[in-house]
Amino acid sequence: MSESEFQLVRAAGFVAAAALALAIQGLRPHDPSYRARPVNLALWLINGVLVGLACGACAWTAAGWAEAARTGLFNRVHLPAWATVLLSIAALDLVSYAWHRANHRIPLLWRFHQVHHSDRCFTVSTAVRFHPGEILLSLPVRLLAIVALGAPVAGVIAFEVVFAFSNLFEHGNIRLPLRLEQRLAGLLVTPALHRRHHACRRPELDSNFATIFSFWDRLLGTFGDNSSAARFPIGLPGAPSARTLPEVLLLPLTAGRDADAPS
Repeated sequence: MSESEFQLVRAAGFVAAAALALAIQGLRPHDPSYRARPVNLALWLINGVLVGLACGACAWTAAGWAEAARTGLFNRVHLPAWATVLLSIAALDLVSYAWHRANHRIPLLWRFHQVHHSDRCFTVSTAVRFHPGEILLSLPVRLLAIVALGAPVAGVIAFEVVFAFSNLFEHGNIRLPLRLEQRLAGLLVTPALHRRHHACRRPELDSNFATIFSFWDRLLGTFGDNSSAARFPIGLPGAPSARTLPEVLLLPLTAGRDADAPS
């Protein structure tokens, strides 16, 4: 797969994932009062430009370099291609879990990550509400993980597409049928599970860090059950919502760690 093909597949995967998540949100809203914030889309555009300038297809480059240099776990252990792709998805999701949990524990990282939690409406657009500082800090972590794993290009692109859908879907203002929700939650992160993570209460903020597979939280002691029937305030504990783009961009400087961070 060439660099341009990688970029095209990734972009097409994101568009398809966003369209599907928005369609489900429109058909089965959890809370009709929630509305998408224009500032979320502004952040998405800013981050897209920054990543394009700073990194572009660097995930493709990192995977290609690891393969050429025979570096990383999957380049030294001979497995079927399909198994390598599936393991790449699971392993990179575990890295994402660890990074997310670190963002709730390390004061500097939390200052940027609280922008994501400052949205008091939980919608598909919340999935792209990230401070540019957090995006730039996360890039080296993702690239080092790709190289250390020796994840193939196919595994990286599969992860990015699945991750995009999971991220958009689980942030959706979506009410799933209870039986379907219970079945999905045994393996995957559902909107209800991740909505608990965005609750305006500190114990809930320390739960459900995973993006794709819910079993990482179960295995690592951070799982908190939830269903679409539960309703609770969303946002940062004890802090007003950051509504405008300047407020959001300045939030890492204006909001204190002691007042706003999870315990």
